[in-house]
Amino acid sequence: MTTVAAYAAPAAKAPLERTTIERRAVREFDVLIDIKFAGICHSDIHQAREGWGEAIFPMVPGHEIAGVVSEVGPGVTRYKVGDRVGVGCLVDSCRECDNCRAGLEQHCTQGMVGTYNAIGKDGEPTYGGYSTHVVVDENFVVRIPDGLALDVAAPLLCAGITTYSPLKQWGAGPGKKVAVIGLGGLGHMGVKIAHALGAEVTVLSQSLRKKDDGLKLGADHYYATSDAKTFEELAGSFDLILSTVSAPLDFGAYLSLLRTGGALVNVGAPEEPIALNLFSLIGGNKTLAGSMIGGIAETQEMLDFCAEHRIGAEIELISASEINEAYERVTSSDVRYRFVIDTATI
Repeated sequence: MTTVAAYAAPAAKAPLERTTIERRAVREFDVLIDIKFAGICHSDIHQAREGWGEAIFPMVPGHEIAGVVSEVGPGVTRYKVGDRVGVGCLVDSCRECDNCRAGLEQHCTQGMVGTYNAIGKDGEPTYGGYSTHVVVDENFVVRIPDGLALDVAAPLLCAGITTYSPLKQWGAGPGKKVAVIGLGGLGHMGVKIAHALGAEVTVLSQSLRKKDDGLKLGADHYYATSDAKTFEELAGSFDLILSTVSAPLDFGAYLSLLRTGGALVNVGAPEEPIALNLFSLIGGNKTLAGSMIGGIAETQEMLDFCAEHRIGAEIELISASEINEAYERVTSSDVRYRFVIDTATI
């Protein structure tokens, strides 16, 4: 066991504070990572405040981890000391079920082990990236290509794969019209990736406040959903709509924007249930779907794609002492577009 510095929430809704945690000794197939940067995801806030249900405390959030390998176990073959690596939302799975064998470890039928707020196979709670070091099995570590700076790569480990996976699955590409609801931490990555895939991209945001940003990020069009005319003008327009917001929406209104056979895919996760008139799905043979993250292989594919297309997150680098302020700013949509913690300040 090794004692390392971290920032943790001692209880639900409590401010995060500096503390120390124990990391396990490096086992045969483990990689010890010197964390350089950790992104702040809205999921961190939902869990630290028990918005998604009962959680494990003390909690060290963070599943957007970028760093450098500083030690490897004797059985490790994929990585060596000095490699630039990342860790996303999961650190283990059963590895034997149909989903795991298919590269869908995030849907492990035995339950994936989350990077934090979870119990590992050793019976100990997992602690995330708001810390100086982490120990992870090599099978759940990904390589960060040289073309990506570590600070802008960190948010790709959640925000990047969360948007890349459904865009790929639902065929975003040349000749397809894709809309992204919300231009935040997830949404701005959705715009960048959909544009790089070759789709015609529209941002649907509450206001036109971020229009210039959206167009610079790769959007072809930008509309305010607070304007009722938007829904009239865009009716039946899109092959795919990606909802990245964590607030409940009028799904009937957004489904009306789909072409026949189109899909509205949710990656944002509101804390409240939604209401839906099923005729909005039946008329037009439409799909309302959800998507989580991607498996390990797809996460590596996403990183390689982002390096090839020179895509990183738009970030605001902060010190660890600013985490609580950053949480408040995220909940009030005051970030462009992802806070990243410089873990040297922990």
